[in-house]
Amino acid sequence: HIELVAATINSMLTDDKSIKDEVDVQTSPLLGLANVPGNPHHYVNGGKGALPQDSRGLPWTGDNVFSSGDLLSDLTHNYFLETGARSGKLRVYEAADHPAARALTGYLLVRGGVHQVAYARAVENLTGADLTKLFPGPRVPSDAIKESRPYIEKGDHRRLYRFSPDDYRELSAVFNGNHPETGEPLEVVDEDPSLRPLPQDLPAQNDVFAPGYSTGEIDEIVAKLRKDAGFPDEVIGEVANPQ
Repeated sequence: HIELVAATINSMLTDDKSIKDEVDVQTSPLLGLANVPGNPHHYVNGGKGALPQDSRGLPWTGDNVFSSGDLLSDLTHNYFLETGARSGKLRVYEAADHPAARALTGYLLVRGGVHQVAYARAVENLTGADLTKLFPGPRVPSDAIKESRPYIEKGDHRRLYRFSPDDYRELSAVFNGNHPETGEPLEVVDEDPSLRPLPQDLPAQNDVFAPGYSTGEIDEIVAKLRKDAGFPDEVIGEVANPQ
């Protein structure tokens, strides 16, 4: 999901104007940053791309890991963590109107719900207590979000993927029964992740280098330096002086 969030941020920061080379890189096209909401580090240090930080600019840290050594405590903690994350996603959804952001949150609400159900089923198997009834999560069903409905119709709300032919072989002993919202059977799916489509690289944006040299000027400088050094015009991938 980190990769999904990063791809969404990147698409939101990519704009047609800078792709079409309508940016005067000798001026300061990023002067408007003071009026841009969000994390300024995406522009200042990230080249208009996502960074491994939260909305406050704080990097990911091992402090986010909860591992008490007590399995039941860890599972319960993770259930509430997923429940809180769902609340956050709903708030992000209501605060955003960008189609990429809403598409992302619609998907994550569905898939995060799968994790919620998985932890609840694990606790129920260990103790007999159904957390979904003892401590119900936000009572906003996923199908109330239009961006979530296509994934629900495909059954993604009830499938847990192993993504490995050898690991988690006993997962179906925990993730089984019926989905608490739709009543449909829960399912563990074996799938080769290499069969999934790969993300596409976004086009270069000319204003990420501004103010300063344009990308064309940088290419000219590189070509001159290669010529002066006696290098071929194109990188051939051979190691110089291998001995």
